[in-house]
Amino acid sequence: MSGKAMTVVAIVLIALGAFGLARGKFSYTEETHEAEIAGIELSVKDRETVAVPQWLSIGAIAAGALLLVFGRRK
Repeated sequence: MSGKAMTVVAIVLIALGAFGLARGKFSYTEETHEAEIAGIELSVKDRETVAVPQWLSIGAIAAGALLLVFGRRK
């Protein structure tokens, strides 16, 4: 992996880790059922929430920091 690509990956990991620490969870909407009855469209959307473990966020920040440090030593 090139130095610039490694730096980008490191920054993304740090940003995602910081976001995970700040928010602690994220939500998304999933469309589960869809039907059309007599010209009327019906759909059901479920909102799901996923908790982000704190250890995962800290690990992403640490991995990003290590990539930045060791990526620049070459």
